[in-house]
Amino acid sequence: MEALIELFQRKLRHVSVDFTRSLMQEVNWNARLIGIKGARGIGKTTLLLQHIKLHLSDRLDEVLYVSLDTIWFNTNSLVGLVKEFEQKGGKYMFLDEVHKYDGWAQELKNIYDDYPELKIVFTGSSLLEILNAWADLSRRAVIYTMQGFSFREYLAIETGVRFERITLVDLLAQHTEKAREVNEQIKPFQHFSNYLQHGYYPYYKEEPDLYFMRLGEVLNMMLEIELPLLRQIDLAYVAKIKQLLTIIAESVPFIPNVSKISEKIGINRSTLLSYLHYLDEIDLTTNLFKYGEGISLLQKPSKIYLENTNLIYLLAKENANRGNLRETFFANQVGYAHDLSYAEQGDFTVDNQYTFEIGGKDKTEKQIKGVDRAYVASDDITHGFHHKIPLWLFGFLY
Repeated sequence: MEALIELFQRKLRHVSVDFTRSLMQEVNWNARLIGIKGARGIGKTTLLLQHIKLHLSDRLDEVLYVSLDTIWFNTNSLVGLVKEFEQKGGKYMFLDEVHKYDGWAQELKNIYDDYPELKIVFTGSSLLEILNAWADLSRRAVIYTMQGFSFREYLAIETGVRFERITLVDLLAQHTEKAREVNEQIKPFQHFSNYLQHGYYPYYKEEPDLYFMRLGEVLNMMLEIELPLLRQIDLAYVAKIKQLLTIIAESVPFIPNVSKISEKIGINRSTLLSYLHYLDEIDLTTNLFKYGEGISLLQKPSKIYLENTNLIYLLAKENANRGNLRETFFANQVGYAHDLSYAEQGDFTVDNQYTFEIGGKDKTEKQIKGVDRAYVASDDITHGFHHKIPLWLFGFLY
């Protein structure tokens, strides 16, 4: 255990608290068992260490952070570590990358039941592993999802200017004032294009030249290891799934014709629908359905987007469609905390209350004429008017 404590202290010394993610304020850190799931490289480890440094630095003898992929666990058990830690007065345990440890869900369940004084926060990069474990942990754990930088967070990193989050209700009612406040301090379009291309994952700052290589490696791991292992996808179909993702990236945006796609990439209809469901499960896509429609394994989505715009540039390279980028950005930023569904008029229904049409600076309200609480999210404008709102401003919701 001493070796783990030494590793923890070393990591803690090197973590910066100059900038923290919005999720830091959203998590109920008082809960006994907290799970934080999100893609690899999204910033989960940094979040844990920052929380410790900011809120538990005066009681570090009661705190332990450990990553479950360390070789220490080759010959030691999690339950054994918890027992020793609790006997020595431990009260706060932070477990990183739990999916790397066999049987983690059952052991966490037992630890929760056997050590009522212990508070545990765990993270996992395998979204399918977390979903598989949900039945065991649903009554015990509070699960949060961490996604990539919002445009607001990206601006804070790039410019040093910290803007407050805007609620959707305030954005719709006060977008002119909110846009003016931002434009008085920075020029959003000086940064928006860069964000769409490579600003979503925090590691874009580490080695910019290798960003897309690293993103491609994460994509391949999800498709070549996680899906075959946890959803029994035949490895022979992985190349076809990549082909499907490229089609989605290049579309305007993608309205699936299952029969044509099935014929084009050589996968039968039911298998294709299953794969579309799995891609949404692992947060590679956002699948849009009509409101109230039962979402099942074989339910055809009305529209499909990649989860974020950086994935479009990874897969489509020079063929990124502007309309697809706009709608993907909106779906990603708004869908983080709101329910999105397919709109019969317009592009999105949000929380079954608001309708949004997405477009360029010349986009009018023609497609949403007569629809109550309908808005245009317009690209290439710095300020809006009435129900026409700058698209980039939706990047301030988290």
